[in-house]
Amino acid sequence: MYRLLKEFWVNSYITDRIAFWNELLSVIVTIMGSCILTFTSPHPTMHYVFPLYLLGSSTLCYASYRRRNIWIVVLSGWFTLMNVIGNYRVFLL
Repeated sequence: MYRLLKEFWVNSYITDRIAFWNELLSVIVTIMGSCILTFTSPHPTMHYVFPLYLLGSSTLCYASYRRRNIWIVVLSGWFTLMNVIGNYRVFLL
């Protein structure tokens, strides 16, 4: 099992290193945003959540584009658009 997981990660890294690092960044910042959202509810601190989610969704969108995963591009592109709107509402309105 360990060998299979290691092969999965190494293959992901070898096939596209830029996409790999973008995906890793996406996972880290999205988990951070999710933790902030969860542990500050019912009144979350959106000044932290939206920027983290925007960074996470946009880096995932770019990585998915590089890997030619169209449906992940569509979904993460949608999340990116929603997070741009959220950032606008939190910081500019």
